[in-house]
Amino acid sequence: MEIQTIKNRFGIIGNSNQLNYAIKVAMQVAPTDMTVLITGESGVGKESFSKIIHQLSVRKHGQFIAVNCGAIPEGTIDSELFGHEKGSFTGAYDARKGYFEVTDGGTIFLDEIGEMPLPTQSRLLRVLENGEFIRVGSSKVNKTNVRVVAATNVNLIKAVEKGKFREDLYYRLNTVPIFVPPLRERGNDVELLFRKFSSDFAEKYGMTPIKLTDDAKNVLVGYRYPGNIRQLKNIAEQISLLEIEREINAEILMKYLPQEGNMMPALYHNQGEKGSDKENFSERDILYKILFDMRNDVEELKKLVHRVLKNENYGDEIIKDHEELFEMRHNEFKSDNNDSAPYLLSAKKEEEENNNYDLEDVQDAEHEIEDDSLSLEKQEKEMIHKALVKNNNKRKYAAQDLGISERTLYRKIKQYDLQN
Repeated sequence: MEIQTIKNRFGIIGNSNQLNYAIKVAMQVAPTDMTVLITGESGVGKESFSKIIHQLSVRKHGQFIAVNCGAIPEGTIDSELFGHEKGSFTGAYDARKGYFEVTDGGTIFLDEIGEMPLPTQSRLLRVLENGEFIRVGSSKVNKTNVRVVAATNVNLIKAVEKGKFREDLYYRLNTVPIFVPPLRERGNDVELLFRKFSSDFAEKYGMTPIKLTDDAKNVLVGYRYPGNIRQLKNIAEQISLLEIEREINAEILMKYLPQEGNMMPALYHNQGEKGSDKENFSERDILYKILFDMRNDVEELKKLVHRVLKNENYGDEIIKDHEELFEMRHNEFKSDNNDSAPYLLSAKKEEEENNNYDLEDVQDAEHEIEDDSLSLEKQEKEMIHKALVKNNNKRKYAAQDLGISERTLYRKIKQYDLQN
């Protein structure tokens, strides 16, 4: 069976290499009884892969049940999965079969497996190892022949390190891993999916399908989609319903894309620390760090000036002690281009230029320093301009140099009137 046949059968749209590889692995493992762990962000369509595995297996005529482990309260999840006996707890008026008993001979899909409580994880491990389970409130061992397909959007390795997930269960589930890529890594698949959702919505409500202009397509593909396919579908439906004009340009489209937190075009990349928390260090975090450090520098400068005013004999000594601090702050904010980052005035130079000022003048100077230091918009505009000049106005490469998305760069170019 070909990959395209599987896509048509299960309604999967896209041609990215990562997506095709994930489908290929699902097709290969489906005829076996091996446990499968599907990983990927929320909204990427992990459940579709569990259905592929079930429908292509010898269990396709058996029961298939999808269970969201994160949506079941901790106090009742054991009963839901393994069943309970009459009177085993308050409200247990009758005996009840659990999902593992109902799906005997079929497949159970455990979504959000990382949210499963530790005691329930122990019970699940016994099912995977021996095919045995015990109902809540019973001592009788029951047998089941169920294939388990699990999925998660969290890093289970880190959960194991933190003691939130059993290590033996992780390796038992991770017999065959399948990674479903996020939408932002699937390139032109975004446009294909948007066209499909728009067409389906127009057909459902008897409307003319919306069409995107070329600049709108660039914005659409460049967005990060934290909600993945689910978010893209909602955007397509909103535009189809609310817009009278059926040709959508970039300006209209951007009204429906939630604002990203990455408002400052800053580049943060450390090749030597892959896998660390610094990889997830967002541009907003960098901006906050710069602002807080600037505020600390201004406070240090204020303290220095007041100490010099109070004791002129020790002015030179105090300035010497603080020069190293200011030089360190200055170097910390510099980027590869020496003139592209905010800088601080030298304390010594400030002291020499203002030798005969009084306390009121000092306070005015402090406000002026703070205003100059926090003129981030000017620095931001200069960084964008230099990136565009460096890359011959090619926005894709300029955005890569700045460490931001093309959509964010497009918005900033319009904001600062840098089209020319």
